[in-house]
Amino acid sequence: MKDLTLRYGTNPNQSPARVYMQDGSDLPITVLGGSPGYINLLDALNAWQLVRELKQVIGQPAAASFKHVSPSGAAVAVPLTDILKKIYFVDDMELSPLATAYARARGVDRMSSFGDFIALSDTVDVPTAKLISREVSDGVIAPAYEPEALEILKKKKQGKYAVVQIDPAYEPQLTETRQVFGVSMEQRRNDRIVTREDFANIVTKKKDLPESAVRDMFIAWITLKFTQSNSVCYVTDGQTIGVGAGQQSRVHCARLAGSKADLWRLRQHPSVLALPFKEGVKRPDRDNAIDQFLQPDVTDEEKKNWVNVFTEIPKQLTAEERRAWLDGLTDVTLGSDAFFPFRDSIDRAAKSGVKYVLQPGGSNRDEDVIAACDEYGMTMVFSGLRFFHH
Repeated sequence: MKDLTLRYGTNPNQSPARVYMQDGSDLPITVLGGSPGYINLLDALNAWQLVRELKQVIGQPAAASFKHVSPSGAAVAVPLTDILKKIYFVDDMELSPLATAYARARGVDRMSSFGDFIALSDTVDVPTAKLISREVSDGVIAPAYEPEALEILKKKKQGKYAVVQIDPAYEPQLTETRQVFGVSMEQRRNDRIVTREDFANIVTKKKDLPESAVRDMFIAWITLKFTQSNSVCYVTDGQTIGVGAGQQSRVHCARLAGSKADLWRLRQHPSVLALPFKEGVKRPDRDNAIDQFLQPDVTDEEKKNWVNVFTEIPKQLTAEERRAWLDGLTDVTLGSDAFFPFRDSIDRAAKSGVKYVLQPGGSNRDEDVIAACDEYGMTMVFSGLRFFHH
């Protein structure tokens, strides 16, 4: 297929729109179901690069959940605990390794993943297709699909669900070009693969870097490589648990990602696991109710709406209960796509269990940031490599 006509571009008024190869060659993608849009394909092509590289360097099936050209979650196939199965709403399913990776990527920030575009590193199997079929999603990109899995996905959204297959052998040209306001810009594409050597320069007093932290640094670094800058992410247990993307201030990235990491941790609190949902309340409504339940500033007027989802009004966590539970989050890796100009991001990270830090280094205040990590007993790596993405 030489080109693909799209319904419209970024917005409905931006028509006509199409996708094609500038050199006249065939597209590396095939649409097997539905009709992907312009933004869908932006998400798909960015997300595919992320999961492809994760699989390449870690060797496990990988998944990403993308919204507006940034990941709301990314993960590899680390087995799930019973608690994670419950908060990810997959405790009633048999999960393959690929389905496990997507359950993690989707489950970490379910509100942001609502209506996501999915990228999967491996052939989509039936367990993964069944999981996708019951979530609100716009589409999926993968290198191949099992026949039964494809039939499941083609039935989603009355046949309108976008199912895209990409040629896993496809490699783009080394030079990439884009237009902005009629002006063409050209650069070498970011084909620099993340390697173990990127984590060799440990600059803090504490030097220990276990293999689990190395794995999580790979996930952080590759996730940031395909996240809109400025960006910061928190990673643990083989998955992102908070992504802060597209903020102008780096500490705001750290705060945003940290608040998402905190919510992920708080969703595992016994009081959340025991919330008295009414029978028949759908998963998206549960996600919204849990998110509101965990906000400390919910008004009595807002709580009145809880009668629609709960059999009784639950008692929220106190500030002391929240802090005590959050203090149980440990061994988290913090990644940043560019250097930290101040120690404030480290101070924020310490509140969310960060033990390992990955950043390029190169700030005039590097020594202040190193000192902050030393105060908290963190291990920090300078990669020497910036990963902006726009």
